[in-house]
Amino acid sequence: MAEDRLACRECHYVNDPDSQTCALCGSSSLTEDWAGYVIITHPEDSQIAEEMNVTEPGSYALKVR
Repeated sequence: MAEDRLACRECHYVNDPDSQTCALCGSSSLTEDWAGYVIITHPEDSQIAEEMNVTEPGSYALKVR
């Protein structure tokens, strides 16, 4: 379930619950306290990806606390 996963405070990438570091940026600043979820498949064509400064496809949290 998405709520059990950890979001990176640096890049907002959503990681597996047992992750120690972010699979995308390598940061160790992960949290369970996040809201909203977006899957970006083609960041080069996405206005949302542009707003979020996302360059890699994947699942991202919209709000990370």
